[in-house]
Amino acid sequence: MERFFKLKQNGTSIGKEVIAGLTTFFAMAYIIVVNPNMLAQTGMEWGAVFLATIIASVIGTLIMGLVANVPYAQAPGMGLNSFFTFTVCFTLGFTWQQALSMVFICGLINILITVTKLRKYIIKAIPRSLQNAIGGGIGIFVAYIGLLNIGIINFGAGVPALATLNQPALWLFLIGLALTVVLLVCKVKGAILIGIVATALIGIPMGVTHTGDTISFTDACSQLPQTFGDILTSEGLGSLFTDLSKLPLVLITIFAFSISDTFDTIGTFIGTGRRTGIFSDEDEQAMDNAPGFKSKMDKALFADATATSIGAIFGTSNTTTYVESAAGIGAGGRTGLTSVVVSICFIISAFLATFVSAIPSAATAPALVAVGIMMMSSFKEIQWDDLEEAIPAFFAGIFMALCYSISYGIAAGFIFYCITKICKGKIKEIHPILWVVTALFILNFVLLAII
Repeated sequence: MERFFKLKQNGTSIGKEVIAGLTTFFAMAYIIVVNPNMLAQTGMEWGAVFLATIIASVIGTLIMGLVANVPYAQAPGMGLNSFFTFTVCFTLGFTWQQALSMVFICGLINILITVTKLRKYIIKAIPRSLQNAIGGGIGIFVAYIGLLNIGIINFGAGVPALATLNQPALWLFLIGLALTVVLLVCKVKGAILIGIVATALIGIPMGVTHTGDTISFTDACSQLPQTFGDILTSEGLGSLFTDLSKLPLVLITIFAFSISDTFDTIGTFIGTGRRTGIFSDEDEQAMDNAPGFKSKMDKALFADATATSIGAIFGTSNTTTYVESAAGIGAGGRTGLTSVVVSICFIISAFLATFVSAIPSAATAPALVAVGIMMMSSFKEIQWDDLEEAIPAFFAGIFMALCYSISYGIAAGFIFYCITKICKGKIKEIHPILWVVTALFILNFVLLAII
């Protein structure tokens, strides 16, 4: 195990990796229930999506851990599943089979741009200041996810405000947050995981932690054939391109899926991997100079690209690298062993869904907030007194949370980076790839406004 994962070389141990894997899993375990609830609104069977979610997460995360040897977990992405449901199916009128087919094609496109190293070149084109801004922005985004998951921020009045503290879940969250902060400040090993478990246990007498309603594993297995391979039928790919009048809309939707998926992943890798040393300078040089897929970044990007198509085959929306992986990284995860532990947890959850779903958001939300705080340290590398650097960094960092999208935050950062460089007469400093990507983002916004 030491030889395979190179634990000592990466400054970690089996114990740290196990704790990190458990931490990541519990931070993202909500997707096991949330994703089926979301996609079931399109007419898909809940049990089928439940199993598809777990299978896609297991396969994608295992590839990430065993092939790339990095501590990232994959699962159907939040935001992309809502785009799948509310925009593609409800607003545009596509069937869920057609939507899955578009997700499958999106995965193939991502594989293509990964094999051709286009995604790598995009990463290299992003200036260091924006990379740091993306890292800090993801910190804000992760903390924001935690706050929204528990509902401590209330939008009832049309503007964000502190929710009325009249619910046990909110008090449990505050107790868990205080406990997690104390553990972190006191530098207790496994602080984040201990905080999650302890908070969940405290929630039992408060009536917050309880057995969730779910179906049996057997019932879920019986429903899986209703989504598995449906993209290959006449209702899937067979119907997607038959209506020529809808062809532009199909292509636009696939493009929207692809660009959001790509930059969510790139943002997560940049924001968490560079700061922690998971993607070292040596690995960066190997990515540039070594033939084939020999660097961690190359392998990680390929793992992410394949996961989307695999997930679509089984019956779920875009599978992507989870920003909640930052929780495990914050707990000390540095190698693929963390990902393997996450995969094992997902497998177990298929049989113990009732117990996994019992972990309330009030228990995982403090962990996300704590990790977000730690990730914001990337902001210190930005020269905030230089508006040429500060303006793009601000938009890249803040828009992630405000728009609830990593890719939209990156888009805003890119656009304002180009604007500031143009104003300063430094057009030559803008990488050609950055020009192209920025133009694609603008095109994406225009097309989404039209449709």
